[in-house]
Amino acid sequence: MLKRFLFTVVVLCTISAALRLIVPARLASSAIYRVPMGAFPFETAAFAQAQKPPMSDQAFKNITVLKGIPVDEFMGTMGLFSAALNVCCGDCHVGAGGTDPKWESDANPRKNIARKMVTMVQNINKQNFNGAQVVTCWTCHRGNSNPATTPPLDSIYGDAVVVPPDILPIAAATSGALSVDQVFQKYITALGGAQRLAALKSYTEKGTSRLFGEAMDDPAEIFAKAPNNLAVYVHQREGDLARVDKGTSAAWVMLPLTVVGQYQLNAGAFEGGKFDAQLAFPAGLQTFFRNWHAVFPSTIEGRDVYGIQGTGNGLLVTMYFDKQTGLLTRMIRYANSTIGRVPTQIDYSDYRPVGGVMMPYKFTYAWVSGREDYVISEITPNAPVDDSKFNQPVQRK
Repeated sequence: MLKRFLFTVVVLCTISAALRLIVPARLASSAIYRVPMGAFPFETAAFAQAQKPPMSDQAFKNITVLKGIPVDEFMGTMGLFSAALNVCCGDCHVGAGGTDPKWESDANPRKNIARKMVTMVQNINKQNFNGAQVVTCWTCHRGNSNPATTPPLDSIYGDAVVVPPDILPIAAATSGALSVDQVFQKYITALGGAQRLAALKSYTEKGTSRLFGEAMDDPAEIFAKAPNNLAVYVHQREGDLARVDKGTSAAWVMLPLTVVGQYQLNAGAFEGGKFDAQLAFPAGLQTFFRNWHAVFPSTIEGRDVYGIQGTGNGLLVTMYFDKQTGLLTRMIRYANSTIGRVPTQIDYSDYRPVGGVMMPYKFTYAWVSGREDYVISEITPNAPVDDSKFNQPVQRK
């Protein structure tokens, strides 16, 4: 089972590898490529007026490098370390995964190595890329704790493995891509039309969730209320997992078996929660961003898809729609952090009509703290949903 609290060892990352990731000059003229990571406003207007959230060095002990960032960003950063090196919390933290973890302990020397590597990467970006986060842990490690320094010949002469960049180029007029307006129009029509979507004011879902690497399912409940309230609860054996998005006011994550039971989302992560909630009532989805552009058509699991990308308020979102059905197949959103973009990916399938609206009965939620496969057994449209479902979650005893 993927650990919830992740910290890691980062090994030396070379400048030469960083230089290979610079955007090619022929694409640099595109406006979307001139938006470096970290260029989006870090705080939304709502959070600028709200009480300042607790910082990492206030919530945790013995924080020496990743100071002065909100708890949710700190947790996302831990997940990025884990993903980049394919390691888990126990690789750096004494006793992690057991009943008595010593999170603040420096007994494991890898912890100090990680601190040095974070500082090194930050200095590389500062000295070579004007502070833009061109180099991250993933730049060199790519899922290995000891990054390769020499390209294997099989990778040169074998089948190409293409990892697309976060920010995708704008589709050329001759690419066969639909415009953003056409993609959204086809999507709304495929869902059942604007009139039926407008009539859907709330719904509840019941089903199961299975964590990556687990053999057993856990009961799952989903509550949605227009225009943009969404709550997902998974009743795991170790305690409840919850993601709660209370419209435009706040969002929280709750996890069992972690050093932080629940924490509030801020900045780009908060915008990501808002976007998930808007996806629950997609009639107003196009207005979420002012900046949308079409990307080149591609394929996902053998099916042709159209793609669009939007940016704003510290959030980057890529969406893919099935060419044949017009329905949403995949959504990837990225929130900024001090060490790189934090990704979240949702894949949708098994759409069925519910009250005249097509809704997915299967979806996979993948993020840096794990992956959950959901199978929905029951959806009740326009069901009464108590507003308390969207309040700050509390872990059951």
